[in-house]
Amino acid sequence: MIALNVNGKSLSLDVPDDTPLLWALRDAARLTGTKFGCGIAQCGACTVHVDGQPVRSCVLPVAAAQGKTITTIEAVGNDRIGQAVQEAWRNLDVVQCGYCQSGQIMSAAALLKAKPAPTDADIDAAMSGNVCRCATYVRIRAAIHEAAAALA
Repeated sequence: MIALNVNGKSLSLDVPDDTPLLWALRDAARLTGTKFGCGIAQCGACTVHVDGQPVRSCVLPVAAAQGKTITTIEAVGNDRIGQAVQEAWRNLDVVQCGYCQSGQIMSAAALLKAKPAPTDADIDAAMSGNVCRCATYVRIRAAIHEAAAALA
C-alpha cells in the first residue's frame, strides 16, 4: 500500500511502488483531471504540484511522492491563486479542445506562487514544457498576466 496526501486527503492506494503517480491518481484514486499526454514528461498535460512545485506525474514513481503534499487540478482552485488563474482562463476563453489545460493551469498557478508579477520571459520559461496543440499560447500568457493583476 502506498500512502499519499492528495488534495488535503490521506489516501492508501494498492499500487506497485514504481507505478507512475499519474496512473495512481487516475486509476486508483479516480482523479481523472490530470491527463496523459506523452508519457515521457515532454508535454506537461500530466502536471501536478508536489510540495508546491510543478511535477510531471507521468514519470514520477508513486513511491517518490509518499510523505509529500500532492495537489491536482481538482483542488488547485481551493486557494486564491488557483481561483484567479481559473477565472482568468474563463474570462479570456483560453481553452479550445481543453486537453492540455489542467497541466497549463497547474504550471501557471505554480508560477504565480513563485513570482506574483511575472514578465513575459518568466511566463515563457515557466510554461515552456507545456504543449498546446491548439496553440492558445498568446491567450495563456494574457490569462497569466490577468491573474497576476487580480492578485496584486
